[in-house]
Amino acid sequence: MSQELPKAYDPSVIEQRWAEYWVKERLFDVPTPETTHAAQKKFTILLPPPNVTGRLHMGHMLNQAEMDILTRWHRMRGETSLWVPGTDHAGIATQMMVERQLKEEGKTRQDLGRNAFVEKVWAWRELYGGAILDQMKRLGASVDWSREYFTMDDKLSPAVKEAFIRLYEQGLIYRGAYIVNWDPVAQTAVSDLEVEHEERLGKLYHIRYPLADGTGSIVIATTRPETMLGDVAVAVNPTDERYLALQGKLVRLPLSGINGTPDREIPILADDWAKPEFGTGAVKVTPAHDSNDFAIGQRHNLPNLTILDETAHVLLPGSPYHGLDRYAAREKIVADLEAQGLLVEIKEHTNAIGLSQRTGVVIEPRLSQQWFIKIQPLADKAIEAVDKGYIKFTPDQYRKTYDEWMRNIHDWCISRQLWWGHRIPAWHCKACAAITVSRETPTHCTTCNSADITQETDVLDTWFSSGLLPFTVFGWPNANPDTGMPDLTPDLAAFYPTQLLVTGFDILFFWVARMIMLGCHFMLDVPMPDGSKRTLADAVPFKEVYIHGLVRDANREKMSKTKGNVINPIDIIERFGTDAVRFTLASMASPGTDIAFSEARTEGYRAFANKIWNAARFLFMNIENAKAAGYKMTMRDTNTVTELPTNTPLETRWIFDRLSAVSAEVDRALADYRFDEAANAIYQFFWGEFCDWYLELVKLRLEFSRDRSSFSQTEEAMFHATTGHTLGALVHVFESALRLLSPFMPFLTEEIWHALYEGKPPAKSIALTRYPQATDFPADPVATSAMKTLQDLIVTVRGLRKELGVPEKEATAITIHASNRINALADANQDVLARMARVQSVEFASEPLTGTNARSTADFDVAVLYERQIDVPAERERLTKDLAKYQKGLTSADKQLNNEAFTAKAPAHIIEGLRKQSAETKILYDKTKAALDALPPA
Repeated sequence: MSQELPKAYDPSVIEQRWAEYWVKERLFDVPTPETTHAAQKKFTILLPPPNVTGRLHMGHMLNQAEMDILTRWHRMRGETSLWVPGTDHAGIATQMMVERQLKEEGKTRQDLGRNAFVEKVWAWRELYGGAILDQMKRLGASVDWSREYFTMDDKLSPAVKEAFIRLYEQGLIYRGAYIVNWDPVAQTAVSDLEVEHEERLGKLYHIRYPLADGTGSIVIATTRPETMLGDVAVAVNPTDERYLALQGKLVRLPLSGINGTPDREIPILADDWAKPEFGTGAVKVTPAHDSNDFAIGQRHNLPNLTILDETAHVLLPGSPYHGLDRYAAREKIVADLEAQGLLVEIKEHTNAIGLSQRTGVVIEPRLSQQWFIKIQPLADKAIEAVDKGYIKFTPDQYRKTYDEWMRNIHDWCISRQLWWGHRIPAWHCKACAAITVSRETPTHCTTCNSADITQETDVLDTWFSSGLLPFTVFGWPNANPDTGMPDLTPDLAAFYPTQLLVTGFDILFFWVARMIMLGCHFMLDVPMPDGSKRTLADAVPFKEVYIHGLVRDANREKMSKTKGNVINPIDIIERFGTDAVRFTLASMASPGTDIAFSEARTEGYRAFANKIWNAARFLFMNIENAKAAGYKMTMRDTNTVTELPTNTPLETRWIFDRLSAVSAEVDRALADYRFDEAANAIYQFFWGEFCDWYLELVKLRLEFSRDRSSFSQTEEAMFHATTGHTLGALVHVFESALRLLSPFMPFLTEEIWHALYEGKPPAKSIALTRYPQATDFPADPVATSAMKTLQDLIVTVRGLRKELGVPEKEATAITIHASNRINALADANQDVLARMARVQSVEFASEPLTGTNARSTADFDVAVLYERQIDVPAERERLTKDLAKYQKGLTSADKQLNNEAFTAKAPAHIIEGLRKQSAETKILYDKTKAALDALPPA
């Protein structure tokens, strides 16, 4: 590649090429270190595995941009950096997709049978799965593709089975009939976390239940009259005086008689769950269809009557309601109660309705045989790990959220009534009903030796397998038996625990908490690489969790298909380029805040990329000019500059100091996950300092076309030395700035960096070079202070010229009143003033400058010598406004400095800064007051 760049920057041309190059060259593959105690620091991170049903959305884009920035940054800092990619089989979501496809063909999964259906899902996964990973490759994610996993692949499936069996053998997995959240569409149990609650206006039905002895009745209140068909009791509070005489009596359950038989008789019992203030104070008890009623039934030894099937239709053969959907049954039951005079009243009632995340259908509480994990022993370790600081949360507020949830956790229902997923390794004996859990497929029941056994049809919750990922992706439990280290694989020894997890709040409990519980449980038994016992601090799956915010639309509204405000990142990328989108997200990503994504801002960062592209073209043009003038340009062999020659121009000393400072600032910001501060620091340096100032100043030194025929040998030597040094410094600063920007804009920087080295770079990629460090460049705060003064002078003169109406190309003289240091600075840099502010000559005054052609700062007065008619009223108005502004600043500073409570607590540097600011403002106030007083009367 030559040092020639197309005139226009077109990201679509370069991004695909470099994305393919990175994958083809396997630049980011990380082999297992030969020695696990290698001194080199490691950074390991797992991609939250997207579902195989998914497509890239803005949440994915933010998550992956942040992970890629961090991984590239750590890699360029010399750390062994491993980012592991993979996808999740996503049980319910994937099965729904394939069943939907079958429905279009007029078929159901039952038509195919389990084995054929699972084969069809595998075929669907091969065809459509992993779309997000394919998009990640296109977007240049620096993951190790050689380690790509799928949660049901041949490596992970045995590990999932082993984890289940160990938990079962430890007595932490059990099977039983309990109330679960049932999804009637997916026809499976779902966890509490997979239920979204929504406030809806419903109805509260008051129904009369006649006493069995004919002496009266009791009125119950319910929101779900259809479940009364499964009632086994009526409950009242033991302290409710209204019903003291009724406790222990029987009532006839309306509508329960079938085919002419009498209605069932059920007892009235006392239980604290019944609240006197709710409804009538009397409630129906349906243990098979309500979790609270189930608890009442357990306390009073009541039977469980299931009256709804898996699809939420009434299951009572012979009943007039048999086969009706739950809501159709409700309407008919209410009508029949009204016809019999048993419907007392209907009131409006707001209720929290549980909805399935996957299907959107209303959840049906249902008694069902399920597999559970006794979660408390696992939760205790996970709570301790965070309490003791072994895992840090950023923002810290999520540590409290995690702690509260973990301390109120319930046993985890891990079984799902699906066909797609990790099938539970348990077999049921038809002869004795015993259960055999086995690593291999058994041929006989281990209890009675019967051969009549069948495997459990349920599969494991998707989050069970994904909760194991931090150690299963590194080979657990398939250790080399020769090492004598149970379950300790070479990869586990090298890369566990990982350093960081980057994720969204929405899966804090789904995934993050479960990884912590399972990691602390299983890895605590795995020895350390040196054979010592692993502590809890070493068993955690990751050391830090960074929770990022949501990506919202420009109006800060949450994106949703219903609102029509969903932004497709691929569409934005095609318009502005990947680098611009990444930089937009990074520049707005701050811990604890959401991102209001703006296309206008993305367009601005597309312009930023174009600015850098043009700076590179300017640099390459000057390199070619240097070669034509006889200079031999070679790139430095090192990324560091220890010191500069004593005659180095001010702007060069300044830019190296700024490069040192911004390198430190970016390092600090990324260490604190302040992506916004890091991105903005780079932006201000590259555009505001390098392009707007340094390049313009460099043009003074790089006049290759200048007539040097009259130069003496000494002058020619000095010209060559200055020019060569300036160009060398320019190239070095630009190359360093590219490396600084690289994690944020990897494509643009890769393209320019390779061109800079004329196709012969010191590494295969800029991503494999050293990240700039503050110590790589000579710090020079004196030069930076001088440069700031010079910049202030130039900006002030520019502003004055504009106010005075000086034609842009016309040079003017200026007069300065300042300290000797500033006067000397201006005198030594008259060439800079001439180029940057159209200054013809500089004069120095011994007295303060006033008048409409003069301006004052805390450091100097400056006047532009240009005749024009002064608008005295406008000038008086301007000065009056300035005076009011300075007075306000002085009042505010004095208020804080005179506040003893503030000065006693504020850091010393804050107080000193306020005092300095107050002193400078007082100088400006006095100068402005003098200028105002000097104006001629109106």
